[in-house]
Amino acid sequence: MQTLQRAGHIDLFYGDESGFSLLPVVPYGWQPPGQIIERPSRYSLRLNVLAWLSESGELVHFFTEKSIDSQFVINSINGWSISLMRPTVLVLDNAPIHRSTVFKAALAGWQAQGLYVFFLPAYSPHLNKIETLWRKMKYEWLEAVAYTSYESLRTAVVKLLTGFGLTHTIKFAQRHCIINSV
Repeated sequence: MQTLQRAGHIDLFYGDESGFSLLPVVPYGWQPPGQIIERPSRYSLRLNVLAWLSESGELVHFFTEKSIDSQFVINSINGWSISLMRPTVLVLDNAPIHRSTVFKAALAGWQAQGLYVFFLPAYSPHLNKIETLWRKMKYEWLEAVAYTSYESLRTAVVKLLTGFGLTHTIKFAQRHCIINSV
């Protein structure tokens, strides 16, 4: 599929969902000796994001404060698929919302429009390129000030996603990716 995409025969997108709340993601950290750096952690609403990313850096995204379910994914794909200009493949994981009866029923209609869904093998998030976006957002691009309130977090996440390609980029090469912050 990547060969077909690079030759210009298809568009190829990698899709997934992620959530953002005031429970910050801190996989590790450091601080100067004698100085304490704290990041508050508390319950909040959760901003859920459904998105797909192409190797060329095109990002399509949808937000909700409700849980992302099969119907939300279907509605999002339906809205997006009418704008497709050539055959397109959307790569997804095996989440239950992507394998539900109602989701499977929508596949034939999308194929008639030139959109094909490819499911990754189980337990292979390393093959889904959008995972790089979630990792960079949560571990590097969201600043500590974003976690001062739910509204500031929501604003920061929306700003990162709507400005993607301008302020932050991910450029995928054939065997690795290059990440730039401008």
